[in-house]
Amino acid sequence: MTGVLLIDKPVGPTSFRIVQQVRRGIGIRKVGHAGTLDPFASGLLVVCVGRPATRIISSLMEGEKEYEAILQLGIETDTQDLTGKVIAEKQFEALEPDSVNACLEQFTGELMQTPPQYSALKHKGKPLYYYARKGIKVEKEPRKIQIREIELLSLDNESMQIRVVCSKGTYIRTLAADIGRFLGCGAHLTGLRRLRSGRFTTEEALKGSDLVGERQQVLKLLLNNLLPVDTVKNHI
Repeated sequence: MTGVLLIDKPVGPTSFRIVQQVRRGIGIRKVGHAGTLDPFASGLLVVCVGRPATRIISSLMEGEKEYEAILQLGIETDTQDLTGKVIAEKQFEALEPDSVNACLEQFTGELMQTPPQYSALKHKGKPLYYYARKGIKVEKEPRKIQIREIELLSLDNESMQIRVVCSKGTYIRTLAADIGRFLGCGAHLTGLRRLRSGRFTTEEALKGSDLVGERQQVLKLLLNNLLPVDTVKNHI
C-alpha cells in the first residue's frame, strides 16, 4: 500500500502530528511529508505513504508554492512570526494601498533572502532554531529565491493580507519582516495558509479534522483518497 495524500492541515497541530495520524490510520510506518507547515499555519500538506512514495519527497518539494499571509504591522518579533518575543514596536501613520503596492513590486522577481535564525535549516547537523534558543546567532548566506506574484488582498490600520506565489525555499515570515522594514513600520507574520504546492491544491485535499475518528472510517477515507505514485510523478 503506497501513494500520496493531500491533507488540508488545520491551525494547531504540527505537520508531524498529521503524519502520525495518517500512520496510525493507514497502518504503515513509512510516512513522511513534503514541506513543513508551522502549527499556526494551515493549508496543503503533501503526505507520502510507503517507501515508493517517500522516495519522491524531494521532487515534490521542488514545486512552486502559493500562500495567503497575514502581516501584523508596527510590531517586530525575534522569530518573525506570532510565536516570538516582541523586539520592536513602532507608531506609524495609516498606509495607503498605492504605497503598499509599490513596496510589494520591489519584492517581485528574483531575490536574495537570508534564512531566519529560527528555522529548521541545518548548521553542523543541528537546526538553526537549536542555536537561536541558546542565544547563539548563526548567520547563513543569503539564498536565491523567486517570487513570481505578490498581491495585496486587504489592508487596514493594523494589518495586511497578501497572496504570494514563490519558489521552494522561500520563507514567508522573512518576507513579512522585510516588507515591514521596507514600509518603515516593521511587521511580523500572524497567519499563513498554503493554497498550492506544485500542481496540487487545497481544493483537492482531505480536511485534517477528518483524520480523527473511528479507525475503520479513517482508513476507508485515506484509501479512497490515496493517489498512485505513478499518477503523482506525472504531475511533478
